[in-house]
Amino acid sequence: MRSTLSVVKRVLTQLRRDPRTLVLVFAVPSLLMSLLYWILIDTELFDRIAHAIFALFPFLVMFLVASIATLRERRSGTLERTLTMPVSRCAFIAGYALAFGLLSLVQTLITVTVCVTLLGVEVEGSIAVFFAVALLDALAGTAAGLTASAFARTEFQVVQFVPAVVVPQFLLCGLLVPRADMPRILEVISAFMPVSYAVDAMQSLGGMPEQAAFPQGNIGIDAAILLVFCVVLLGIASLSLRRRTP
Repeated sequence: MRSTLSVVKRVLTQLRRDPRTLVLVFAVPSLLMSLLYWILIDTELFDRIAHAIFALFPFLVMFLVASIATLRERRSGTLERTLTMPVSRCAFIAGYALAFGLLSLVQTLITVTVCVTLLGVEVEGSIAVFFAVALLDALAGTAAGLTASAFARTEFQVVQFVPAVVVPQFLLCGLLVPRADMPRILEVISAFMPVSYAVDAMQSLGGMPEQAAFPQGNIGIDAAILLVFCVVLLGIASLSLRRRTP
């Protein structure tokens, strides 16, 4: 635990010295939601898709931040120096996941506050469950970013993963067309994408009565599957860590 907390402190310290990354994490999702609201101000489309959009931003932002931050540590040699200390691979990955999880929690709080107070979005489901799903979604993005950093050598290669890995999830997650209405092969492919379950859970939460204390319907299943994605991806990311970087 001490090693994990030391990694968390170091990651948060580095991010605190990078204001551009903090703006990307904290401000950009709210600005994009506001822009989308402005575009759709005279329609009811925004109210129908707002909950699903909440599932998209945490994954994308955390994927980019985690992958690029980890890649920099690999290239600078910081990762090797850290692993020569009494810090296990699991502690290193857990520290990153916890640090970015805290960032995603603040990000979600800011985005939800802006949308509810300024944009008039109604969250009928449990706020606690809503935050839990958003946090799992962000952790899945973090884990995917940590894994992607093992297959990239430059920041440009990390960006290439966005159209290859992230964009297809946005297209197949059910935001544009319900997954059940897609061709069978696309529906099967979407079942192996974490964003699909985050969107399903968020859309279900949009219609849940406010007094519900626990997840109902398929929200619990979606959250459990999302948690499995997080564990598997974090495990792959842990295995990708080497004491020596080639």
